[in-house]
Amino acid sequence: MMTDPHSPDAGAQLVPLLEDEALEELDAFLESDRVDPEALELYAAHGFLVALAITPAPIDPGTWVPVLFNGEPAFADDAERDHQLGLLERLRANAIDAFEHGHLPELPFDLEVDGEPLDTPVGAWCAGFMETVFLDESAWFGPLEEQAAQLLLPFMALSGLFEDEDPELSALANSPREATRLARQLPELCLDLYLLYRAPPEPVARASKQGGKQSRGRRGGNR
Repeated sequence: MMTDPHSPDAGAQLVPLLEDEALEELDAFLESDRVDPEALELYAAHGFLVALAITPAPIDPGTWVPVLFNGEPAFADDAERDHQLGLLERLRANAIDAFEHGHLPELPFDLEVDGEPLDTPVGAWCAGFMETVFLDESAWFGPLEEQAAQLLLPFMALSGLFEDEDPELSALANSPREATRLARQLPELCLDLYLLYRAPPEPVARASKQGGKQSRGRRGGNR
């Protein structure tokens, strides 16, 4: 189905991060009147949590939970609080496990963008992803700024958050064909970002006394 040259490799396994029933349960809670109307909806929350699995510096739940919910939900009791937060943590943990095994996250929507891209689940998912980036931009754009910026470009374009300040990004996102091309890259780019921050550069070999050539360190990682 995916014919784009940048879409996930045929050999890479797509892994759902939560079963459908759990996603439906989480969706119902996020849409309930016990959660602030400005909280992230399901697709944005999914992107937010995948980015939490990637982020170079750990972010404490005390920081990210209020951002996702835009405050504290009116949980019925401690059991409901533990259950709902447990679903979120399980999604994040499953994403980490997928990346550690070289798998790609299966996104809970069609990557074929039809209509206005910014009004689609893809746009919401990328906006949620970028919300995590905003929590600690210095970590994401530190010494690896150039590589990170290149990998994050599709997320930024599809999020719609940079329309006013970057017309080129806006033009990319406003073309359904181009938006689809970018959306199909998202699962693999998530893995690429995870590896970028965690795969250490190969050690540089010292030149031998016999005049052997010095090898250059290269960042990379096995998938």
